[in-house]
Amino acid sequence: MKTDILGVGIDDLVLPEAVEAGAALLREPGFHYVVTPNPEFILSAKKDEAFRAVLNQADLSLPDGVGVVYAAKILGRPLKGRAPGVDFAQGLMERMAQTGDKLFLLGAKPGVAEQAAENLRRAHPGLVICGTHDGYFKEDEPVIEAIRTAGADVVFVCLGAPKQELWMAQNGAKTGARLAVGLGGCLDVFAGNVQRAPEAWQKAGMEWLYRLIKEPSRIGRMAKLPLILVDALGARLGGK
Repeated sequence: MKTDILGVGIDDLVLPEAVEAGAALLREPGFHYVVTPNPEFILSAKKDEAFRAVLNQADLSLPDGVGVVYAAKILGRPLKGRAPGVDFAQGLMERMAQTGDKLFLLGAKPGVAEQAAENLRRAHPGLVICGTHDGYFKEDEPVIEAIRTAGADVVFVCLGAPKQELWMAQNGAKTGARLAVGLGGCLDVFAGNVQRAPEAWQKAGMEWLYRLIKEPSRIGRMAKLPLILVDALGARLGGK
């Protein structure tokens, strides 16, 4: 049973539980996809019915941003904590390195996925990365065919929201993969182009502030963090 956070269902899982759930989906027949909502997702989903529907149809919906956790608390539906997409991906890759499941990386600028693949192979000995493709494509079919031909079991779809979520819902099953995960800008992190906040900042739930200090141009995006809290308070006071 998902927890409703302003119209978007969230699975109340901490990171180890989320990784376990993802690994279980990989063992099930058919296609499944994972979304990682943050405050931007939830605010956008309020206005975009198609995006909201795709988020709520996901097999696994992880609370990526600390703003989602705060909003849940305000609503009186507290979550156990965050399960950031980048950490979920790392945990899943550790499992895949042991099981031999094949990973395909999709997204980012040309060359980024290849560099990410090189780094991830070193970080996770035994991990099989069967292919990559940048996110600058105009037609879906060649990408779908590349993933299918590579025999991917898992696809990390890093196209940004809502494009990546819509792409997974519309095209994921056609790729022949069993699991797709929407991961936004994670390929740039894996490639070493973007540095994550130090662990102490992450544990304090202040990774967003670290990113803002490093990238002041993100101020417009970060300004949405208080908005979700205002919406949550309004919903709580309104009895929703």
